[in-house]
Amino acid sequence: MLKPIKLANKNFLSSLDTSSHELFHILDIAQNFKNNDLNIELKDKVLGLVFDKSSTRTRVSFQVAMSRLGGTTVDLNPSTSQIGRGEPIRDTARVLSKYCDVLAIRTFKQTDLEEYAKWSSKPVINALTDLEHPCQALADYMTIKEEFNDFENVVLTFIGDGNNVANSLILCGALLEMEVRIACPYGYEPNNLVINRAKKIYKNKNLLKITNDPITAVRGANVLYTDVWSSMGEENKKEVKDKDFVGFTIDQNLVRKADKDAIILHCLPAYRAKEITDEVIESKKSRIFEQAENRMHAQQALLSCLL
Repeated sequence: MLKPIKLANKNFLSSLDTSSHELFHILDIAQNFKNNDLNIELKDKVLGLVFDKSSTRTRVSFQVAMSRLGGTTVDLNPSTSQIGRGEPIRDTARVLSKYCDVLAIRTFKQTDLEEYAKWSSKPVINALTDLEHPCQALADYMTIKEEFNDFENVVLTFIGDGNNVANSLILCGALLEMEVRIACPYGYEPNNLVINRAKKIYKNKNLLKITNDPITAVRGANVLYTDVWSSMGEENKKEVKDKDFVGFTIDQNLVRKADKDAIILHCLPAYRAKEITDEVIESKKSRIFEQAENRMHAQQALLSCLL
């Protein structure tokens, strides 16, 4: 029976905190959990959730994942704790390390997450920052692997804002040596540092493509993926972005240009009729809700490899 192997890095702040081998291992462990072929007991282990941003899937999937592992979860809402009153991260992190066995942090700045990791004696997980969403990417690639069995000759096209989700898809794609295409309006490209890091990992540099043309990007693609155009904290940019992203909606017209067996992914929540049409979400090609379920299994695997 496949057993979880401890990750070399104590923390999971970025997709690059795993090696290619470790990433494949996490995905295999996740599938074993989903198939009920693996039972890991983390009795008496406690997961602390520190969420500065609102959440549905990340919060619930972490809570259920920890419960299924036999552990418990403490939900630390900043509005009802000293965190929201300006207690320094270094103080919070050191205290929570005394109570919890692992921390999942959902916040804005990647530097704040890194500050938690610096002062915490226990593993810290990136549950989303403005720069990356690595737990989401685990579930995404798990869903792709379920559908296509492996990543060779599979093309993932992400259409929309070059945001934290796009960044993590790029980095994971590099580790898995899978072709990733990002199509976004001019000025909304993914983080340059992320692109450069990915290119250093890719053996075949041509497997990463950044374009401003969604039609070119979807041709022959096996996976079409999108996310909201305006992320949390960007509410004041919503009207401008809605105009800038005209033509970047995943609709039936774009889907028809992809591979005939292409699947559709979205990390949710979705604004139907904006970044994706209702028709596409509810189509037979959609794997959006399987993808959402896989958040739980992927996080079970991650936790079991960190604790």
